[in-house]
Amino acid sequence: MNQSSIKKYVAEFIGTLVLVLFGCGTAMLLGPGRSTGAYLMTALAFGLSIVAMAYSVGNISGCHVNPAVSLGVFLSGGMNLADFIGYVIAQFAGALAGSALLAAIFGMGGLTDFTGTVEETGKISLNGFGANGMAGVGGNHFAGFVVEIILTCVFVFVILGVTSKKAKHGSFGGLVIGLSLTLIHIFGIGLTGTSVNPARSFGPAFCAMLGGNFDPMLCLWAFILGPAVGAAIAAIGYKFLENDNNAPKTV
Repeated sequence: MNQSSIKKYVAEFIGTLVLVLFGCGTAMLLGPGRSTGAYLMTALAFGLSIVAMAYSVGNISGCHVNPAVSLGVFLSGGMNLADFIGYVIAQFAGALAGSALLAAIFGMGGLTDFTGTVEETGKISLNGFGANGMAGVGGNHFAGFVVEIILTCVFVFVILGVTSKKAKHGSFGGLVIGLSLTLIHIFGIGLTGTSVNPARSFGPAFCAMLGGNFDPMLCLWAFILGPAVGAAIAAIGYKFLENDNNAPKTV
């Protein structure tokens, strides 16, 4: 493993940590199900985290901070297998570290509770760590799985288009991707909490399990497999369109 690869993996670790820390942390603080304002702020927290990381670690690793994005890039020929594996390991580690930081930050001074909701205890709940769930689809795991396929497919499709060397979108790519993630969260939070990122789902679910809440782990399969399938569909679809695209370039 060369130094360049190590720097890429560290960048992916940091980027995923920041995404979970600010995105899931905002969800914990505001409770996106309680008001429209909280819902929108949570969506923006995830989107703006991507914008911030895109313009800081994007020049080092490409700022995937998401195994589904890395899978889409890999399947479209944008990275080799060794880097793909290294990225995914770094992303899962970053998500775990981000969730652990949430536990440490909110746990100081007895501000949190592992068992009840904020309405019941008057404290921020660590019970879910901003984990994804199936409440918005009536507890139907398959429905949540389908939602995650659709959301991830759109997200990865946008990323592949924006970052395509043929398109030459330049410095606006990070902003477009971050706003796209915000859009996807606005639609998806009420359904599954919006994952589109297996690492982002795993970190909070794992820490919630350590706190005695096993529910997020029971549906975790949908938030790992769904984004993977969605990313694969996006990669195949975009590759097909890009190869046959003879349309004039946009300004």
